[in-house]
Amino acid sequence: MENIKDYQQHLRGYDYTGKTPVVIDFYATWCGPCRTLSPRIEQLAKEYEGHVAVLKVDVDKNQALAQAANIMSIPTVFFITKDGNITRSVGVMSYDDLKKAVDKLLE
Repeated sequence: MENIKDYQQHLRGYDYTGKTPVVIDFYATWCGPCRTLSPRIEQLAKEYEGHVAVLKVDVDKNQALAQAANIMSIPTVFFITKDGNITRSVGVMSYDDLKKAVDKLLE
């Protein structure tokens, strides 16, 4: 199982504390499916503010992290539990599916 601690050295400006679940959206500005997912991720961040940390990682600007995280296709979304365990989803997700994944993190 993947764990966020495996990628900690690549997460500039973010220290995983284990207090809050995290969603990381790996995207690129030129990616059509990423542009489709982006407003859903932003809505998710607003709805779950204070309960879940939501980060966006541009794979072109953060190539070391993308490579370390074995990002082969974008968008890829990491759903990270308080324990740091990662479930990944590749491709565009509906808002309902995003919410289900986040609600599972909060259980």
